[in-house]
Amino acid sequence: MSKILITGGAGFIPSYLTAKLAENVENQIVIVDNLLTGSIAKIPTSEHNNIKFINCDVNVLSDISSVFYAYSFDYVFHYAAMVGVKRTQENPVSVLEDIVGIKNILNLSKNTGVKRIYYSSSSEVYGEPVEFPQNEETTPLNSRLPYAIVKNVGEAFLKSFKKEFDLDYTIFRFFNTYGPKQSKDFVISKFIHSALLDADITIYGDGKQTRTFCFIDDNIAATTNAFYNNEFVNDIVNIGGEKEVTILELAQTIIRLTNSKSKIVHLPALKEGDMTRRQPDTTKMKRLLAQETISLEAGLKKLLENTSYIL
Repeated sequence: MSKILITGGAGFIPSYLTAKLAENVENQIVIVDNLLTGSIAKIPTSEHNNIKFINCDVNVLSDISSVFYAYSFDYVFHYAAMVGVKRTQENPVSVLEDIVGIKNILNLSKNTGVKRIYYSSSSEVYGEPVEFPQNEETTPLNSRLPYAIVKNVGEAFLKSFKKEFDLDYTIFRFFNTYGPKQSKDFVISKFIHSALLDADITIYGDGKQTRTFCFIDDNIAATTNAFYNNEFVNDIVNIGGEKEVTILELAQTIIRLTNSKSKIVHLPALKEGDMTRRQPDTTKMKRLLAQETISLEAGLKKLLENTSYIL
């Protein structure tokens, strides 16, 4: 039996991770979340009764330490963080406080016998790109915004704890994962919400900035395969899509798929935080998947079959 802690478990990606890991009756899962951005509605149920939710803030040592000492976890997935470009830019000090949570998780893990920590980092650590595709080993990290800096610092803490305390880790750098249950703070769910209402879709700048998009099923398949197969221990893995698409093309595709009457409205470009390109080197991710990744159009069609969270 494996006892697993998932922080931020009431959020979009970790709630899917919880559901997938709970399919294995041998896994006993505790999820913690302070519900600042997460939602009780996203927490999955399990026919095996092997999921427990605790309202807890990982940035408060007295909260999270009591959870660690009560359960003696084997593995930790540290996904708790303040997310969303607008939210993180409007609350830069709160974002930096997440460093406290990272330190709490690492110190408690090395003191209670945790075997490995899985950490949700971000493509934002690459900053404004200098290499394509962006490779885990060779691309310099150019973090400037508080959210990216915190993720970069988290990676440095993990590497340092491995060196000094032999605490194993795996770092996932996520590139624009999307799917059902994602909040309207993010570009795809935001665009679909507007399209379904025939409302204007707003784009910052000319819309020529590019991104790759990863459907939630591919994200969860890659990360859980890394867990079960002990792949990429003490290593970093990009988790994302392969095909670059401009934000303008994304809006046009969503309008077409929804048969929407929405108009595209261009707003002034953001002063910071809207990087010109994103394209991960997915060589490692492909090793983790037993099938081809889901194309953007196929993923959007799957998402449009379940729009209740978006509306």
